[in-house]
Amino acid sequence: MCGIFGVIRFDGQTVEGKLLTQMGETLRHRGPEGFGVRAFASAPVHAGLGHTRLRIIDLSEAASQPMANDDGTVWVTFNGEIYNYQALRAELETRGARFRTRSDTEVVLRSYEAWGQACVRRLDGMFAVAVWDGRARRLVLARDRVGKKPLFYHLSPRRLAFASEIKALLRHPGIPAEVDEDVLPSFFLFGYVPTPATLYRGIRKLPPGHLLEVDAGGQARLEAYWDLRQPFERLGRVPSWAEARSTVRALVTEAVHKRLIADVPLGAFLSGGIDSSIVVGIMSRLMREPVRTFSIGFAKDPQFDETAYARLVARRFKTRHTEFVVEPSSVALVEELVWHHDGPFSDSSAIPTYLLSKLTRQHVTVALNGDGGDELFAGYLRFYAAILSERIPLRFRRAAAGLPSGLPAWGNHRGLFRRLQKFTASASLPFAERFSRWIAVFYDDLDRLLPSDGDGLSGSAPPPLAALEPYLARAQRASPLTQLLYLNLKTYLLDDLLVKMDRCSMAHALEARSPFLDHHLIEYVFGLPDQMKLRWGRTKVVLRQAFADLVPPQILRRGKMGFGVPLRLWFREDLREYLHDALLAPSARLRRYVDQAYVRELVQHHLSGRADYSDRLWTLLTFEMWLRNLALHPPGQAAPPPAVEAALRS
Repeated sequence: MCGIFGVIRFDGQTVEGKLLTQMGETLRHRGPEGFGVRAFASAPVHAGLGHTRLRIIDLSEAASQPMANDDGTVWVTFNGEIYNYQALRAELETRGARFRTRSDTEVVLRSYEAWGQACVRRLDGMFAVAVWDGRARRLVLARDRVGKKPLFYHLSPRRLAFASEIKALLRHPGIPAEVDEDVLPSFFLFGYVPTPATLYRGIRKLPPGHLLEVDAGGQARLEAYWDLRQPFERLGRVPSWAEARSTVRALVTEAVHKRLIADVPLGAFLSGGIDSSIVVGIMSRLMREPVRTFSIGFAKDPQFDETAYARLVARRFKTRHTEFVVEPSSVALVEELVWHHDGPFSDSSAIPTYLLSKLTRQHVTVALNGDGGDELFAGYLRFYAAILSERIPLRFRRAAAGLPSGLPAWGNHRGLFRRLQKFTASASLPFAERFSRWIAVFYDDLDRLLPSDGDGLSGSAPPPLAALEPYLARAQRASPLTQLLYLNLKTYLLDDLLVKMDRCSMAHALEARSPFLDHHLIEYVFGLPDQMKLRWGRTKVVLRQAFADLVPPQILRRGKMGFGVPLRLWFREDLREYLHDALLAPSARLRRYVDQAYVRELVQHHLSGRADYSDRLWTLLTFEMWLRNLALHPPGQAAPPPAVEAALRS
């Protein structure tokens, strides 16, 4: 796993090695074991590529990047892992290709030589790749099918710059760090900015499953190379339950097996949920030595602590298990997390993910995880709620909508009352709004937070739900559940969960691999009937059945707990003053963008115990920290990550 970056100029100006080095220095955390830059002059276009390396496959210097072909006309810089690189290598060798290394990077390079940019369709893995083709004088960027590896770019009439993280782009003096006010409604609604936009004006995300080709004249062409079948027809015939169980088991097992390829130590995150338990169980059968497993819990709030279940699984599979406990002061990591995320975010589970990654890296370099199981097999209760509401007559849904929704947000997010509030309030809404309300941070109160006459907002922003329209249009012939799963794949999974896992793991040069996001598995499961995923309120039905003999019964029977943190109590106790000072100080920078009176109301109601607004307050807190960071560091200057130590005990 690595960091990649580069610049291509169309105005005749050269790309300076000093600039490339400065960009790369901000990505050292992603690849602390190697560094390389290369500039190319081919008037009137000039280009430069760079790479920071984390050695996973072929640890030799010969596998360093940027990597060139034999005559130096094609160069590649690559972040990720190609799991079928050995099969591709064998095929390329039959075509006459000769290899200098054992790396998957060289396979990417030779694949481009053989098949051009169409080679990405043959790559099975997680990747962000840049190819400079000196013969055609063009740059090709590509991102994996699901979006596990990030890739950002800035395109202007004079240049294109790209990088694994936005902070590297901001080292370029021609790329200002400006807030894009038009996307603030989307951010505060979803807790993230839907792809391809970012919170920075002029900086975009390359969508997953896409190529971006830029020629010497600065003309850019964006092309999709993968998506799920339209309109999500099921397989040629509906498989029996026995066939589905067998195929799911085989595909998941193969997905785990191919992710065990590494020349460095590997292990697994173990939460005690069904997904990570399946991954660890399969690993224990495929590996010769005991699996190294790692989990994390929380002091003072056992409701958020799954370590007892993780220990049960660890005993079952005889793993070498390590667990840690997070103390409330860990939220002081907010500044460091904002730095690594390059912006604010609403998912507070980044706290344990970040700390778990840090501690795991002390023992292994690669860690498998259970990410994607819920998104693929309908593991969230909100999926069931959305489908259930479809079966209730509209007049009853409308009648129930106002019952508990106007009451304060009592209890915690996982309590029955809060779930009932969300269900009744959203049941009568149109489909896209129903989906959005269940995952929203701010929804009914978005207008109160972002008044239309605010100085910081342009007033020209498209409606936040507009980001969902292309996906709804494409999936309109699918069942309601499949539409939800597709929306989730293209939004929440992509822009929340995958961002969190990449930034938190790569902050410590830990490679995270997600077997449930194998595209072969995704394509098969999306073609299965709904009842094989969600049946009579039971989630992940076919997955549970497929691994019933492997996973302990206590784990199979468990409901979804989630990887949350007890912010409700943290904000009212240990972090009370910290929260108050950050959001309500006269110097708070968020005052320019949000209604301060409403922020004060949220803080006061939460601290008094009248309501639980911890999710909203966390989002506002990370927003404030991001704004402070922007103000302190003008364009071309890098902000170093804050050195904050969390309270941990093993």
